[in-house]
Amino acid sequence: MTEPRGHSLLVERTAHYYTLGEAGGHVQYLWIACHGYGQLARKFIRKFDFLDTNKHLVLAPEGLSKFYWQGFSGDPVASWMTRENRLDEIRDYAAFLSQLYKKYTGLCPDARIVLFGFSQGVATQLRWMLQDFPVFDYLLLYAGSLPEDLDYRSGLTYLEQGAIHLLYGEQDEFISSEALSRMERMLRDNALEARVHSFPGRHQVDRKALGAWVVEHLAG
Repeated sequence: MTEPRGHSLLVERTAHYYTLGEAGGHVQYLWIACHGYGQLARKFIRKFDFLDTNKHLVLAPEGLSKFYWQGFSGDPVASWMTRENRLDEIRDYAAFLSQLYKKYTGLCPDARIVLFGFSQGVATQLRWMLQDFPVFDYLLLYAGSLPEDLDYRSGLTYLEQGAIHLLYGEQDEFISSEALSRMERMLRDNALEARVHSFPGRHQVDRKALGAWVVEHLAG
């Protein structure tokens, strides 16, 4: 019996994203905020609605894969990748993020760049960064795990150009003390400097905690 063979074909497709604020020379901080597994960008971006849009522009790209969270009855949600054809999915979303980055850094030439990832968005940001090396000023990794298969040391000079921050909730059901220790060990082993912040919350983007980080590091 002849076995089936898999093939791939690169096609053009439509990607979606949401914005909070207007592009222009007035923008001081340009955010690219990647949502977590099973979320939608139009809902996720509301977590940033406390930001002063006279200073901040937030871009929330949406994962290219959609599915129904609860059978066929609930709202569709998005994911960045699965283990099936993972390298193709990483290449596709990296191309999407790089195109978005190029468009808006051109429209906001004086803005400092804040790359933000929540949960699955943490791995999404890091995989994109170590593939396409976008210039950044701040990397905020929120309630997610560092991918263990990335070569951080080869990208060390690049990663050192910006400030890296880890933020997590002390009651996060997905980040155990062992997982946190493992991430901190990975940082040390790869000579990466990162500031670790915590707040008394669960696995969600907490406006109060995020707002406190913004006030401390971005001056509001």
